[in-house]
Amino acid sequence: MVKHLVFWKLKARAAGRSAAENAGEIQKRLEALQGRIPGLLRIEAGIDRSRTAASADLALYSEFSDQQALENYQAHPEHQAVVDFMGELVESRQVVDYLVPENPPG
Repeated sequence: MVKHLVFWKLKARAAGRSAAENAGEIQKRLEALQGRIPGLLRIEAGIDRSRTAASADLALYSEFSDQQALENYQAHPEHQAVVDFMGELVESRQVVDYLVPENPPG
């Protein structure tokens, strides 16, 4: 299994909406991908509540059956539509992808 984490800082205002409004719309669009892309096991988007200087505005947690499933998700037209929507809204993005061992120690 591969876990895919993404953190976005959004522009204060973009496309005529506030960062909070855009975060809500992005969350809705990302979570709508559940069950629509083969190999995407779980997808969850969360809006930051702490509002600290170090906070991102939005986080994505997702699980994929394997690396190929993650690559297919990234290229999938429905995911690309969300990426296109987010284009002008995002100030910065950080991502972490990691492999979960099949037989964890312990």
